[in-house]
Amino acid sequence: MNIKEIKYSKYALVREMMDTVKVVRNFDAKQTEMIAKKINSVGKLLLTGEGSSRIFPAKNAIRKALTQGLDICVTTDGSRQSALYDLTKFTVFCASNSGKTKEIILLAKQLAKIGNENRFALSANKNTPLEKECKETFILNCGWEQAVAATKSVIEQALFYESILWNIAGKSDPIKSSGLAEKIEQALTLPINPEIIQLAINAPTIYFAGYNDGVAEELTLKTNEITRKKSDFLEGTYAVHGIEEVMQKEDVVFVIDPIEEEFEKFQKVLVDGVGLKVVAISTKQTPFTTIIIPNAGEMNSHVFLSAGWNLLVEIGLALGIDLDKPERARKVGNEFLG
Repeated sequence: MNIKEIKYSKYALVREMMDTVKVVRNFDAKQTEMIAKKINSVGKLLLTGEGSSRIFPAKNAIRKALTQGLDICVTTDGSRQSALYDLTKFTVFCASNSGKTKEIILLAKQLAKIGNENRFALSANKNTPLEKECKETFILNCGWEQAVAATKSVIEQALFYESILWNIAGKSDPIKSSGLAEKIEQALTLPINPEIIQLAINAPTIYFAGYNDGVAEELTLKTNEITRKKSDFLEGTYAVHGIEEVMQKEDVVFVIDPIEEEFEKFQKVLVDGVGLKVVAISTKQTPFTTIIIPNAGEMNSHVFLSAGWNLLVEIGLALGIDLDKPERARKVGNEFLG
């Protein structure tokens, strides 16, 4: 993407993607110091919400907590499923940019009814129905997004949850030391090989494979919203454990942060077997066609997501899509009407 070119800058979606750089640069990890103490004392944390407010922010936090070996239990599920659980001993974060999402508001009401005082909201708006049902609401600094597809808010939500973990662990904020803002900007603006774009255009289905940390799954959702193409998320090695039976040689699989030990299996099953193209998004060259991103170390998930956005914008524009106006998708998926 090149924000200086009108074909990109005329879209709110692209402008909001680029706003992510400033959001990251200005992020204040100290805002979660007090809530982190409370969460740590409870010991169990549920991160819930719908769609983009949950997929990457929550799953990225779970992977980070497990990787760091923190004592706190971090888990996630959608609002309806979470409502079936015994949450009396959990701190619950309810994420909704609009603050009007029906499912999450009903869950917050249920938490209040059972007397769970550790219910909090994360939103881009003030004075919302969700805020009324939670003990405390944290407002994102990125502001309300105009595009239907959420972008900068997703990164800020993820950083908010990560900062809770940093404060629990007593570690320094790694944003500046990793050069995250600058590397996100590089990922958003790096040129994408036109041959990769054409592969995606011709593909009946675009697959994303990778870790269960929300990156590949969120990009699968964004593929639907931005390119209007069919897509599927293949966790871990799911791509080579049965689904190859229905794949077509015209399909394309984007592997996020591929694991070296799995190169041979992907080559044998997908490239040699199905005959399709595998494209890696990685910090280093792989045996496959590779989109190489800058390395931000432990903060790489944000850079991978940003590179994926860049890819999808290029695909969408090549298809002649109006990036800001999907025909069916809505900004608030299921609005609470009282």
